[in-house]
Amino acid sequence: MNTSTLTRTKPAVRRKSANPECDTVIIGAGFAGLGTAIKLLEAGVKNFVILERGQQPGGTWRDNQYPGAACDIPSNLYSFSFAPNPEWSRSFSGSAEIFEYVKHLVKHFKLEPHIQYGQNVSSAELDDETGLWHIHTEDGKIHKGRAVVMASGPLANPKMPAIKGLADYQGKIVHSARWDHDYDLAGKRVAVIGTGASAIQIIPEIVDKVGKLTVFQRTPAWVMPRPDFTTSGFSKSLFRNLPFTQKAIREALYWTHESMALAVIWDSPLRKVAERLGSAFLNAQVKDKWMRRQLKPDYKIGCKRILVSNTYYPALQRKNCELITWPIANVSQHGIRTADGVEHQVDCIVLATGFDVPKSGTPYPIKGIGGRLLAEEWARGAQAYKSINVSGYPNLFITFGPNSGPGHNSALVYMEQQIAYIVKGVRQILDKNLKMLDVKPEVQARYNQSIQKRLSRTNWNSGCKSWYLTEDGFNATMYPGFATQYAAQMKRFDTRAYAQVQQNRPA
Repeated sequence: MNTSTLTRTKPAVRRKSANPECDTVIIGAGFAGLGTAIKLLEAGVKNFVILERGQQPGGTWRDNQYPGAACDIPSNLYSFSFAPNPEWSRSFSGSAEIFEYVKHLVKHFKLEPHIQYGQNVSSAELDDETGLWHIHTEDGKIHKGRAVVMASGPLANPKMPAIKGLADYQGKIVHSARWDHDYDLAGKRVAVIGTGASAIQIIPEIVDKVGKLTVFQRTPAWVMPRPDFTTSGFSKSLFRNLPFTQKAIREALYWTHESMALAVIWDSPLRKVAERLGSAFLNAQVKDKWMRRQLKPDYKIGCKRILVSNTYYPALQRKNCELITWPIANVSQHGIRTADGVEHQVDCIVLATGFDVPKSGTPYPIKGIGGRLLAEEWARGAQAYKSINVSGYPNLFITFGPNSGPGHNSALVYMEQQIAYIVKGVRQILDKNLKMLDVKPEVQARYNQSIQKRLSRTNWNSGCKSWYLTEDGFNATMYPGFATQYAAQMKRFDTRAYAQVQQNRPA
């Protein structure tokens, strides 16, 4: 088995050394980490460090450079409102262009001096005596911060499927999030496991290059058309010279996506309309009745992630492409064996199996007051206050924490609200010279009871199995409402919700 593209060599552990104390340690140099840094600078907080495990910024857009990789939210909405890009080449930008935008943010806002690359965090622990967080990295360094922002994001670590025999496969294995661009697919027999967001982008891109493409589908998805167009030179010039025009486009896109919540989140009449549109799109693009049956979802639209593509259905109907809906029994040395007893021999397996989204547990040990472990408290499902703070872990802030996921609008719309809230929290710690700012446990409990009650009435909790839910059906991922509602709850930083412990030492 060739796993060269799936593993990372850990650096040798050196003698531990402590870096100077920072006001804030930010973990991750993706959109969330960089956005937090920009807003901290605006708020006058300059003593911070960004720890990035890679050698470049960008997060998921640096890592996901597979063929066809792109965002399924329009470019003018999938960008920061405070840093518009008039140069987007098309309605839905590819990952390479988004990566360039991220690098532009670093350069434009002069963030490079704050970033330390090659810093893979191995643990985080609170010093109860000082109120400082100690962030340990794999190279033995310790970064101390009065506040910590976990901005590594939910789409950071590739998910490896639990398929028997995968380790025994003798061909090439490539994960979508660790694409091997040196491997030539031309003429090869290639299998794609998964038919989710990354798979429906990869399949159309490689189907005409490979000799035979076999697609293994576990559950069909609702697929909608993608209104993707090239941006004209006139539009770019207009956006550059009259920025309010691009702002108006962004507003229109925002409210269009907001209206989609009525079809995606709740079982409303618009949900049935959306399902009819999805069925009509399937019928228009797929002529074979049997294939249509294989591709028709049997769950409410919105229960799982809705996909957008104009080329996925046509790709599945190419002569050299075969759709397999039998469950995978195991992987053999030379291929994939399905439950019907057939072995499909392939030269390469593409794992389009997404990410290990932390619905429970934590990506590394996080110790709070008295050495309590966050992974243990989140074992049955993650919970936080306003998705940002967790009781017992003072001065710790999380971007895209529990129940902050959008199902209908741009993730960056939610992210900007989180960042603004975090900056208010950090300023509270610094301005009042606090040792600890800790959300009260009863406040957190009330908030999560309300969230789970609202979630029980959503399509996400209507019975289908998705990555939004834990194994026992707990939804720790999605926010049950409009982006406008999310923004309203994040607008005010209510200090009464927090226990505040004053610092003993001078500021």
